[in-house]
Amino acid sequence: DAGGNMKPAVRALAATAILVTIACVGHQTGNGQTQRPNILLIVSDDVGYADIGIYGSRDIPTPNIDRVAQGGIRFTNAYVSGPYCSPTRAGLMTGRYPQRFGYEFNPDGSSDYGLPLTVTTMADRLKAAGYRTALFGKWHLGSADRFHPMRRGFEEFYGFLGGGHSYVNVADFDVGRNMHPLLDGMKPASSVTYLTDELGDRAVSYIKQHASEPFFLYLAFNAAHTPMEASEKYLARFPNIADPQRRTYAAMMSAMDDAIGRTLAALREQRLEEKTLVIFLNDNGGPTMPTTTVNGSSNGPLRGSKRQTWEGGIRVAFAMSWKGHLDAGRVDDRPIIQLDVLPTALAAAGAATNASEFDGVNLLPFLTGTAKGAPHDALYWRLGGMMAIRKGDWKLVKTREGRLVDVDPSTLRDLSDAGLYNLSDDIGETRNRAAERPDKVRELSDLWQQWNRQLAKPSWPDG
Repeated sequence: DAGGNMKPAVRALAATAILVTIACVGHQTGNGQTQRPNILLIVSDDVGYADIGIYGSRDIPTPNIDRVAQGGIRFTNAYVSGPYCSPTRAGLMTGRYPQRFGYEFNPDGSSDYGLPLTVTTMADRLKAAGYRTALFGKWHLGSADRFHPMRRGFEEFYGFLGGGHSYVNVADFDVGRNMHPLLDGMKPASSVTYLTDELGDRAVSYIKQHASEPFFLYLAFNAAHTPMEASEKYLARFPNIADPQRRTYAAMMSAMDDAIGRTLAALREQRLEEKTLVIFLNDNGGPTMPTTTVNGSSNGPLRGSKRQTWEGGIRVAFAMSWKGHLDAGRVDDRPIIQLDVLPTALAAAGAATNASEFDGVNLLPFLTGTAKGAPHDALYWRLGGMMAIRKGDWKLVKTREGRLVDVDPSTLRDLSDAGLYNLSDDIGETRNRAAERPDKVRELSDLWQQWNRQLAKPSWPDG
């Protein structure tokens, strides 16, 4: 169940997700049959919480990302299960807390580590349900042949296997930094102009090619992850940003937004807007470490950074639209997590599932009004010696400063020094309420420890 602590009523609703979706949400064709929608999953990389227009950005316009939210639902309490790249993607592809199967840390660039072959991916499941499947962009779930996306349910792949890649050099290889050459399918790509543009072009071509059949397109940008590389076309849009790093970051963001715009335009041109569930989210908070600016991002009112369990590391931009099926222009304040994407997509697709397989929840009944209340009773995090739990408005958190991760989860047996914050009136986690609410500290500590006992040991050290 979702975190091991779902209310029975919520668990029952999740278990009947397919019936609810088909009855209340599914697109009806002329012959009365339910048509499976396309799934377009767009993920950005290392983007700051405050750097998207509809989330408050004032110096970086993102009209196309904003359009997803304006045409659907913007979530203001959305999270990811990992404070950095790879565990988030492992959770996204499986709908499970990745710590359950040992996927706690980023893997290094060796061939030993990757998404276990014993787990089933979103692409595996949707392909089995009759979908065409493609990934364009960042994989970061293992670099060995056995972990390749085309071994894990994707029929098409253009992108890279590691944690980062140059935007302008096709052969960017550094095992120590988990950087691998750009691939077109199973073979090295021959050339690249500007990678963000290329990913958008690939998405447009794919949509046109597969307009007549259901598809799952995972568009995983590396923008705005380092290295900081932008073309003059996009840099010229930001003459008033004085800081050179922030200006490059803004240009990279603008390139990604343009690519998303072209992708959405392809859906309109092919008359697929009412037949496509579009989901946009970021993989973690911006890397705004206290001692280095990293990529020029900003998490705005949130405390902390990528690689931390403060809100700045785990709260992300998240929007979902499905024209004609989900309300447009809505704001949803209920806590959700990227683990919800898979069960939601499967429910929309009408694919038979068992809710107990996932920690995520099918969100469609909650978004259409069929289900009331919150999708999750509580959300949980663990990254080595860092933890957090959110239940309602209350959050218990233990984290650390600096870039290095404390890799030993055993230090979390004692949470007496964890901080307690009420996020409803303290989104910046500035007022530690632990001393005045020891009852709430005990409640959340006990819940977190119950969840923690279900987890596996990390399968590898922090990469």
